[in-house]
Amino acid sequence: MLGLLFLCVVLIWGTTWFAIHVQVGVTVPGTAIFWRFLIASAAMGAWLFLSGRLRPVAWRTHLWLAPMGACMFSCNFLAIYASETYLASGTVSVIFSVATLFNTLNQWLFFRLRPSARSLAGGCIAIGGVACLTGLGSVGGISQTGAALALTGTFLFSCGNILSRRVAMAGVDLPNAVFRGMLWGCVVLGLSQVIRGESLAGSTDPAWIAALLYLALPGSVVAFLAYLHLVHRIGADRAAYTTILSPVVALLISILFEGTQWTSGMTLGVGLVLLGNLVTFARMDPENFRSFLQKRTKKL
Repeated sequence: MLGLLFLCVVLIWGTTWFAIHVQVGVTVPGTAIFWRFLIASAAMGAWLFLSGRLRPVAWRTHLWLAPMGACMFSCNFLAIYASETYLASGTVSVIFSVATLFNTLNQWLFFRLRPSARSLAGGCIAIGGVACLTGLGSVGGISQTGAALALTGTFLFSCGNILSRRVAMAGVDLPNAVFRGMLWGCVVLGLSQVIRGESLAGSTDPAWIAALLYLALPGSVVAFLAYLHLVHRIGADRAAYTTILSPVVALLISILFEGTQWTSGMTLGVGLVLLGNLVTFARMDPENFRSFLQKRTKKL
């Protein structure tokens, strides 16, 4: 059962990037994101209500929930959607995986939680990977504008994660925080669209609608709840391996359906970013490692 849940999260999150690609260019990003999280928040709220888990939230806590929602469910995705006008969806997913590095740095900055040597090493490897992806190592790469947008969206998402810690300190559990955060994200996007004079009307294109429903329900609700269950059952460190494997799925889809042309710099960059995440999350038990080496030495 846990294996199926793990696979479910990897496959759903790995395919959401292509669903975003399908929506790009059909409507303005704000409209697509608004409807995505309006539907997702309605589904999440219904689940919380029917399961008896919907909890009231003090109005003061909304002072943290509002910026959390803006960072995680609106502004960050505006940058992500924009980045996919320059980059293949699989490449964006790889860049987004460096959110783990931003989380580490933000926790150090705002909560004085000093990162481990392993986290710093993994972060440095991932930074090198992004540099190779963008061609900074003079080995060919991707659009630097697209990469900057993807990194901006990733950083905003990380800021949302930090704000969610403050919300948790106020006694709000994660599902209730996400539900309110999604609603605030919709408010921010809706007001932004109205102020700029852009329509909130979605598209009638079947592919756009299918992508919207996939992003809103499996991508934003089902996979999230499955991920929370994995965190509860196997721990956050092991569950985090989904963030390493889902970009692999996204990259394969980019190659098959977007005609992605790879350069040597992109190949090296992707490998380094994934390796950096692996170094950050890998569980290394010194005793087990020494025991393994002793057994191998005896066999030799």
